[in-house]
Parts: sequence; structure tokens; C-alpha cells
Amino acid sequence: MMTLTRYGIREWGIALLVTLAVLAGCVWLCRADYPGWGAGIGVAAIVIFLAFAAFFRNPRRQIPEDPRLLVSPADGVVRDIGEVDDFNFPPFQGRALRIGIFLSVLNVHVNRAPAALDVESKFYREGEFLDARHPECSVRNEAMTIAGTATAGETRFPMAIRQISGKIARKIVCPVDPGRKLERGELYGMIKFGSRTELYLPVEGFDVKVKIGDKVRGGATVMAAVARQEATK
Repeated sequence: MMTLTRYGIREWGIALLVTLAVLAGCVWLCRADYPGWGAGIGVAAIVIFLAFAAFFRNPRRQIPEDPRLLVSPADGVVRDIGEVDDFNFPPFQGRALRIGIFLSVLNVHVNRAPAALDVESKFYREGEFLDARHPECSVRNEAMTIAGTATAGETRFPMAIRQISGKIARKIVCPVDPGRKLERGELYGMIKFGSRTELYLPVEGFDVKVKIGDKVRGGATVMAAVARQEATK
């Protein structure tokens, strides 16, 4: 099942009104003995609208049943996997495992919670708009980070998700504040047009299930799993 996200109501709503106005003009052209022009412009307007609206699509995703599994926070391609030494977003402090996902303009751009999360902090960073594939976009671009205590199976741990603007993306949507509880796979925001999403986990206690270059789907692709020995403590 495919729907359009509420986070894009203004954009695709305006686009719909413009398309309807253009189609009205096409009807006038057809009646004014310019049927070729009317039909051609009308078809082009509909195709452009559908392509634009598709950016705001919100497909239904099947969340994995195993509660130990953490799902992808976004659609896209895994760009990098590595450790960060000084990641301080309460309750997350110290070293962290970072998995970065690049989203092209063709990807679904809504963001989902990788695991059940009690949001405890939220931080907006002003910044540049480097291409989301630039190696320094993670530290220089505009970004929004939410962090808190997550639960996977019976294990509780600090987790953070960061939305990063890109060269085209200029609008981060994150209507989530501290105190909010997110369920695994729950929609919590989006980045409008090409961008990057990062997942931060503790360095130890998790088995990473993806590698650089893998295509992932938000809410469906398994990114990591709580290690068996951690789950049984």
C-alpha cells in the first residue's frame, strides 16, 4: 500500500493546484483548435506532478518480527560504517558506531525509528549544504539529531539518529521532542530531497548486518542485531 506522507502536504498540495490550473489551460487550448498542444502539455503536467508527488511517498513496510533486530532509519545506500570517538548527545556519550546512509532524490525520504526509543534529547545544528556524499558532510552540514534510550528485545542501550541536509535538501522535518516514545519502524520525520541519515549505536554488543554499498529500506532492512550474549543477560 502506498500513501503520501503528511510531511509533504504543503508541497504536493500546491503542486496539485498548479497541475489542475495547467490542465484547465489545456482544455482551453483544445477548444481553441490547438488539440495537439493541449494534449501534449496536459500529459507533461500530469507526469511531472506524479514524479514530484512520488518523492513524498510513504510505502507500507513489514517490520521484522524478531525484537532483537534494528531496522534501517531510511531508504538509500549504506555509504560508510565506522566509529566516532566523541559522540555526546545525552544519554549517548563517548565512542559510537556510526552507519551512514545516502539518499538520492529517487529514494523514499521519510525516516523511521530503528528500535523502540524513549527520546531524551534533540539538537539542531546550523551548517553548510555540501553534497550528501561529501566525506565532511556529517560534520559540516545542517543536521538534526535525536537521542535517547532504545530497547531491542530485553536490552536497553543509548541510540541516536541524525538527519543531514544535502546539496539539494534544504528542509529537515522532525516533529519529535524529548519525552516522546517511538515504536520500532515508526515514522518520525523526513528530509526533503537528496540527503543523508546516520544511525549511532554502542560500539560493543551489536552485530552489524549490512556492509558498505548495500541498498536498504527504512523500517524493513535489518541494520544490526543485539548480540546473543547481550540479549540473555
